[in-house]
Order: sequence, then C-alpha cells, then structure tokens
Amino acid sequence: MKALFRLALPLLMLALLTGCQSAASTPADNLRGTGDLGLIIERATGSVLVIDHSEYEILGRVEGLGDLSHASVVYSRDARYGYVFGRDGGLTKVDLLTQTIANRVIQSGNSIGGAISQDGRYVAVSNYEPGGVNIFDSRTLENVLMLPATYTNASGEQAQSKTVGLVDAPGNQFVFSLFEAGEIWTVDMVSQPPAVSRHPAGKQPYDALITPDGRYYIAGLFGEDGLSMMDLWAPENGVQSILPDYGKGEQRLPVYKMPHLEGWAIADGHAFVPAVGRHEVLVATMDDWSMVQRIPVHGQPVFVMASPDNRQIWVSFAHPDNDVVQVIDSRTREIIRDLEPGKSVLHMEFTPRGEEVWVSSRDSDRITVYSTRTLEAVATLPARKPSGIFFTSRAHALGL
Repeated sequence: MKALFRLALPLLMLALLTGCQSAASTPADNLRGTGDLGLIIERATGSVLVIDHSEYEILGRVEGLGDLSHASVVYSRDARYGYVFGRDGGLTKVDLLTQTIANRVIQSGNSIGGAISQDGRYVAVSNYEPGGVNIFDSRTLENVLMLPATYTNASGEQAQSKTVGLVDAPGNQFVFSLFEAGEIWTVDMVSQPPAVSRHPAGKQPYDALITPDGRYYIAGLFGEDGLSMMDLWAPENGVQSILPDYGKGEQRLPVYKMPHLEGWAIADGHAFVPAVGRHEVLVATMDDWSMVQRIPVHGQPVFVMASPDNRQIWVSFAHPDNDVVQVIDSRTREIIRDLEPGKSVLHMEFTPRGEEVWVSSRDSDRITVYSTRTLEAVATLPARKPSGIFFTSRAHALGL
C-alpha cells in the first residue's frame, strides 16, 4: 500500500501543477485595456465600429443607434463607455469591451453634440429642436437638469434658440452658444442648483471650441465676420471680438459646409482657423489674436487640425473639393503634401501620440491610416459610409 502511494503522489502533484498553470493562463486570454480602442460612426446604417488602432483591427459592430448623420462621441473616465450623440435626439451609452448598448434614451427631437463633465459624472447634450441643453447622470442616463435656451426675440416674444458649440471646461463647467440669441452660456455643475451665466456673443454663433488648456472659449460667427472669445479665467470681463473684419469688402463664395471649430489648430504660438466661404486657412498670433497670414488652400476648409506635436496642420474640405486632404508645415506655413484618401472625406483623428492619423472617406466606404512621418498610407479598413472617428484618448482631454 505504501509503495502504491509513493507511485501515485508524483502523478497527483503533476496533475495539480498542470491544472494551476492552465487556470492561471485562462483569465489573461480574456483581458484587455481600453487605451487603444475607439469608435467609428457608420452614418447611413445607425451603427458604430469598435476598433483597435494599434492593430488596425475591427473588433465588432454595434447597431441600433438611430440617426447618426451628424454624430459625435465622448468617453467615460475609464474609457470603457462611449456616449454617442445622434441627430435624432438619441443619447446612447456603448460598452466598448462587450460591444453592446449599455443604455439609450431619446432626449430631444434633434441634437447636435455633447460633452462629459470634468469629473465624469454628467453628460450634457446640445439640441436644435426644441433647443436648449439637457444634462444626464453618466451612469444611469437619468436626466438631472433641463436648460431651455430661452431669449427675447426681435418681436419681443420669448423663444428658444438652437444650442451649439457645447464643451466641458475646468471647474466642472459646461459652456455653449445660442445661435439665434447670439449668447454664450456657462453652467457651473459644482453649485447646487447649477449656476447659469449668460454673455452676449455676436451674431449667430455656429460652432465653438475651447483651447487645450481650458482657458479660452471661442465661437465662430456666421452672421458677421470675426470670432467671439471669452476668457474663462475672467468671465466677468465678458466676450472679446477677435479677427474682426477679416473679410470685409470681399466677395464670399457659397458656403457648402460650415467649418468645424473643434480640432482648431493651435501650434507654435499661432491659431490656424478655417475661413468661412473662402479657400483659405487664417493664421492668428495668440499674443493679441490679430491675423498675420492667409494660407491659400484647395477648397473651403472644414477641419483644420494640429498633430499632437504641433508640427503639422491637416486640413479637410467641403464639397465639391472633399476628396483631398492637405498637410501644412506649422513652421513654414507651406503646404507639404496633397493626399487623396478617397471620396467625400468627413473626419480625421490622430492617434494619441501622433504617429498616425485615421481618415474617413464616406463614399469610398473606407478608413485610410497615414503615417505622419512619411505621409504615406499604412493601412485601410472597410466601413459602411464612415464619418466621425473617436479614439478613447479623448477621455483624458478637455473639450473633446
């Protein structure tokens, strides 16, 4: 009996060790981080692609997100959840790890984008119809605040304005503009109830941005030349006009698509601004916000975006010139390359450290990935009418 036990003991130990090694290796096979993931909007099919931008890999497709014809995305602090803002008023919480819809609400008739608060607790949505901003608990998507964008119109009547240019700001604030009312509002979510401040902003602000340090909120104006800027460090000073009269006395071209100010390029002490209705990128010095140069470009610029190292400015264009992307050297301010990613380029997104940029071509049904060092294509991915590209690195940046 003892001899039999001595023979069986080594076999039993070997089986236990083998089982432990197998059990230890199994969980690791199912683990992954979220830092190199992202969502790509498929605008015609109400779906999003979950992608891994390190491996150029499509991990899955999530469907049932409604009208995504003008959709954008923000991320939770842990970058697991993407909040997708649809044109139909839908706010959809997408789980990137399970590639499923975690929650979805219809919060208005027509929405145009949104933001997540600095502490990650609140998601705000900007609306065209009926106007105003709605704010939700980011975990449950329960509504915590409704802000009708009311103002007194030219007839002396109370009306609601479209809201645009919604961003998050330091101090757990949201900032947005009112198109018809010509105002900028700030919402302090630390105060209870939240405190709202209103500031005159010029005629018909159509979009806006916040500088990367969170200090300046700048709104583009459709109803007049120039832009309106508010210093969020000193809001009591009101709104300042910058780049005034840059187009006075000149014949404008028809505006086929309004420029997007999000992704405005700030590099080497200068701001690179898309000119409305012109084939130009405007350059302003940030010392006093005066215009110092106009760069002739291929068409009417829509996105003017700086690479993370600020060495390059990538420019996309409105129809009918939207099959081309131009790259500008931020030091010489000269165009160094014309690229042709495909038909109807809609969006660009730099990888977090800027070694590559992903470009969507709606009518070519593909994403093209370029090296920012060689300016050559390094990969392509198929997609159904792709538009916005949003990487999870946005979870850790202001105003994106």
